[in-house]
Amino acid sequence: MTLSVAQVSYIRDGGIIAYPTSTLPGLGCIPTSDGLDRLFELKARSSDKPVSIGVASLDQVRDMVEIHPEVEEFLSDFPRGCFSVIFPSKETLDARIGGDSIAIRVFDHPVARQLAETVGPVTATSANEAGEEPALTVRDAAIGLGLGEIAILDGKRLTGPGSTFVKFDFKNPDSLVTVIREGVVPTNDVVTWWKNRR
Repeated sequence: MTLSVAQVSYIRDGGIIAYPTSTLPGLGCIPTSDGLDRLFELKARSSDKPVSIGVASLDQVRDMVEIHPEVEEFLSDFPRGCFSVIFPSKETLDARIGGDSIAIRVFDHPVARQLAETVGPVTATSANEAGEEPALTVRDAAIGLGLGEIAILDGKRLTGPGSTFVKFDFKNPDSLVTVIREGVVPTNDVVTWWKNRR
């Protein structure tokens, strides 16, 4: 499905949209203060539980986070969308997207990529209220949250496990890479790549 002109305007005006990912439906807004207010209220999510940011490419967040060249090399050796990487932010940002550390995921789903390419980085969080079971389709997720038709960016769900969350600490060589949550890429593959890197 292609974003309509009305949907682009809706999102840029602070609207929240349900969109497909390689796992469960995501819920996206441009991460402004007002957008995050609406998102966290809609999800009934505690403000001390930050959400990730989804992008079409890391180029979209170079002015937001510090991206070490070795992390880019690491990501280039795995399929797009396998990882959510926690990057240090260049300046303290809204705590609801992590403050000093921002989790960034490069989308692999073509519809999610189109969304980010069109409106810029968007939140990447599950499309459900906190504590509720997530819906399996974008439409069901949007309806369950009381969102209108304009908030539905439908597309085929590409089934698969979630992304692996990793964090790099170049100031601490003893724990340079840490797997926060194992997903599609096993921890052992991450550690092996890092040990064998050029």
